[in-house]
Amino acid sequence: MKDTISSLQMTPRTERVLLIYTGGTIGMGRNPVTGVLEPLDFNHLVSCLPEFATLETGIDTYQFTPPIDSSDMSPRLWSQLVRIIADRYDQYDGFVILHGTDTMAFTASALSFMLENLTKPVILTGSQLPIGQLRTDGKENLITSIEIASAHHADGTPIVPEVCIYFSGQLLRGNRATKMNADGFKAFESFNYPHLGDAGVNIIYHEEYILRPDYTKPLIPHFAIDPNAIVFTLFPGVQESIVRHVIESPELRSIVMRTYGSGNAPHTPWLMRLLKEATSRGITIINISQCAAGSVEMGRYDTGFQLKNMGVVSGHDSTVESALTKLMFLQGHYSDTNIVRTKMNKSLCGEITLSEEE
Repeated sequence: MKDTISSLQMTPRTERVLLIYTGGTIGMGRNPVTGVLEPLDFNHLVSCLPEFATLETGIDTYQFTPPIDSSDMSPRLWSQLVRIIADRYDQYDGFVILHGTDTMAFTASALSFMLENLTKPVILTGSQLPIGQLRTDGKENLITSIEIASAHHADGTPIVPEVCIYFSGQLLRGNRATKMNADGFKAFESFNYPHLGDAGVNIIYHEEYILRPDYTKPLIPHFAIDPNAIVFTLFPGVQESIVRHVIESPELRSIVMRTYGSGNAPHTPWLMRLLKEATSRGITIINISQCAAGSVEMGRYDTGFQLKNMGVVSGHDSTVESALTKLMFLQGHYSDTNIVRTKMNKSLCGEITLSEEE
């Protein structure tokens, strides 16, 4: 892989955090004519937070112009975020990205792979209510995210040197998190991995679960992403003709297949035949569970074992967001399907749990 930054990561602390505003509910206001929420200028967002003046760390800002709704997030914008961070990496102790909640877990997962050898906090946050509203959750989410991004040990190394989501008192690994609630303030959870921290009166960090990077290695930012992938959910009554149309798409390189329980699929000859044809053509198929918690074990039941015989690769306890963005990332860097499949079975940055024998 390429795009290496030459400077080593163990740079002196700057006591500054970069706040990157992409858009999202946190910075929105209500249009007086239509009544719908619309993005506001970033200066309005800052004006709502006189608390900034009391923070111990300095804050600089970078604004997407115009701000975007998170439903418009794309791989091109992920690469833009990587560029923003990489170009300013030595100038800041950490980075806070304000982002809409709908695709926040996708962005957090993608950045975890695209920022190789990350040694500084990259914290994504947002809110369920605009920051200017009386009952907003945005102020606490933002202020605490800035505190986390600037938190460090006595030796100056950051406490949380990885990509995370902070929301409603919970600090989650970015590639383990998923949005679970459209209305409640507790919008995210990491069902298959413990919280990295919990914020109450104090911020309690669970350091035994936090990644420990090699501070002698340089950050390697990656910009290449190949989005020729699809998420396919199995369900009773799934039709052969529709599945065939999807699998036979000439651009398709990979499938995230959401199966039942611990990785099971219908014991249907046509489905097994199509999956075998697809893997033989070089399409990578990753098996993840439809369940929010738990892991794929393709040797547990016969239906799962047959998927393994068809060339389907276990996604272990990966989230949909993590499996999909990991595939996009690997496809952007490797044309060899075997390399992609091998690396999908390895933990690149804490995104899956592997047993000792794996």
